[in-house]
Amino acid sequence: MSSAGISSVDALTASLRELLERSNKLKPDGGIEPALTSTSFNGNVETIIRGAEGGITANAQDHYAALETACRNIFYDLLASTSIEETSFDQIWNLLDIVSLLSDIPLCEPGLVFWLVEELLDSQTIDGCRVVFDYLDSRRERLTAKHFKQKQLIILRACNELLRRLSRAEDTVFCGRVFIFMFQSFPLGDRSSVNLRGEYHVENVTVYDSIRAEPETIADSYDGAMDVDQAPAAARKEKTVSSDLASAAEMEGQSGTPQPSENTAKTVKFDAQEDKPQEPEPDTEALYPIFWSLQDVFSQPTRLFEASTFESFKHGLDLTFRKFKAVQQHQQPRGPSKPPSAANHPLKRKRTGAESEQLDSAGSFNPRYLTSRDLFDLEISDLAFRRHILVQGLILVDFLLSLTPKAKKKLENASNKSVLYNYTLPEEEFKWAMAMRTEIATYLQQGQEGKFYYRMVDTVLSRDKNWAHWKAEGCPLIKKPPIAAESFVESQKGAQRTSAPKRIRPTPIGSLDLNFLLNTGDEGQAHGLEILKKPARYTLPKVEDFKAPIMDDEFDLDRAQTDTEKESISVAKASKMWRTLRVASKNRLNLFDKLDDGNGMAPLFDPPPAAKGDDVDQGKKEVIEGEQPEKENAEVKGVKNVDVMDSVPAVIEET
Repeated sequence: MSSAGISSVDALTASLRELLERSNKLKPDGGIEPALTSTSFNGNVETIIRGAEGGITANAQDHYAALETACRNIFYDLLASTSIEETSFDQIWNLLDIVSLLSDIPLCEPGLVFWLVEELLDSQTIDGCRVVFDYLDSRRERLTAKHFKQKQLIILRACNELLRRLSRAEDTVFCGRVFIFMFQSFPLGDRSSVNLRGEYHVENVTVYDSIRAEPETIADSYDGAMDVDQAPAAARKEKTVSSDLASAAEMEGQSGTPQPSENTAKTVKFDAQEDKPQEPEPDTEALYPIFWSLQDVFSQPTRLFEASTFESFKHGLDLTFRKFKAVQQHQQPRGPSKPPSAANHPLKRKRTGAESEQLDSAGSFNPRYLTSRDLFDLEISDLAFRRHILVQGLILVDFLLSLTPKAKKKLENASNKSVLYNYTLPEEEFKWAMAMRTEIATYLQQGQEGKFYYRMVDTVLSRDKNWAHWKAEGCPLIKKPPIAAESFVESQKGAQRTSAPKRIRPTPIGSLDLNFLLNTGDEGQAHGLEILKKPARYTLPKVEDFKAPIMDDEFDLDRAQTDTEKESISVAKASKMWRTLRVASKNRLNLFDKLDDGNGMAPLFDPPPAAKGDDVDQGKKEVIEGEQPEKENAEVKGVKNVDVMDSVPAVIEET
């Protein structure tokens, strides 16, 4: 970039070169580390730049443009004259550190440092880009600490351009580094690549052989030159029993020629080994177009809202799952699929270390399906391939389960209507989806590492449901604002009060106030403790003591106005009458026969004098004459001074 005749650009270029010379002295050994900071230049970076400008530029925009031009001049000179493998290329890292310092002040555009990094990535090979990313990884926190909004689009564009250049099979680890850099740079709640509109990748079309080649006739297939024991390997490719039957029936229908008896006998012999009735295994040739047609639904799940497409998908997924289970049963138990080892399959020539590393990385990652009809048998026999397809089915089944009335009720207040669908999964389809999900989960847990594999898949899908819910709500802020200082201080004081040791209360909660016991009372009156010692508190009352309270209750009951008042007086009266009967049962039990419902308690309170004496004397005589032997027996046992009236209830109870 030419800047001849522009004095401000020339002055700034000279100042930047001065800073580069000082940085070379600070880092004589070169390298990416350590990073240059403002303290490395004793805080003179801003002074040097502003002094070089000397008031030539009139405003900030002109200053930004002049400094950017000066930085690009030095950057292009270094990039054209040095290679990334050379030691002198360390001046590029120093220049980027200086530009980062200038953007933080700010004395230049905040995104200038990433503009230079973007051009640096475009100018390097893949190996050179790895070195550039070593620099970015070491400076990530510093580069994204300030003015991130002005830098985020440049970071996203540079990383996406680099990912387009990388091979997902050969540069898998490097692709992961690029993704991790973006994930760590952007905040968790950023809307970049969230796909708020819920658009699907419909351009991802899976191309497969939809037209089957014309099969050979039976006569051509089983001519005299082809023998079972002497046939070539390509003609004797193993097929499952039901596949042989289906293929034979199809070919027989097309040619009209009967199947040879030798092969028919062999087929019947194999079928005879299976005594348990089971569903026939799907034919591989017939399954091929159905299997690959599932990818159209996987890439655009909203097609399932049509009833015909849903039925076709159910049929195709059921057939695929049955075929996978049959293949699993036919295969011998073995560990997880691994690339063939060198001991079992020796190579024709010795490979170098770089070639071996590329071979291993390419063997562990399949960037695109191979849809050739000839490879279909080999693909479905691979455990990793079957798991990959079933995980796709599991994702789609979870999508269907998110359309049930119960699941949609949770999102009824969501704001992002682009990812909310009017389609509701019927009850019958819900049962099928639940059953299919259970079967897929059971299948994925089989094998040596099946449980670990399914746990990993289930964890990812569970977290993806949370992200889908977050997106349906319009991506609200995940990062909450900081707590105010006043709220923090108030909560801290509350916590201290809660955890402080409690003082003992003078009067515990729920206890009675016993200060009345210390009350001396008025002059001439007993104090509280003497009141408790009165005989009236512990002696049994007389029957006559209840007469006046009962009469008062009867008088109040006649004058009561409300039902509530009448009810409370009736309860008080009934309590007094019950206590009267309890006391009278001790010495007036013989008068209970004279109590009537209409007379009240009068016979107990005012008994006839004559009747009272006669009855008592007669009762005493009966007790004395009838209880003389028992009294003697009681005295023998140590019982003395038995009151005759106290024994009356006992006599009545015994009789």
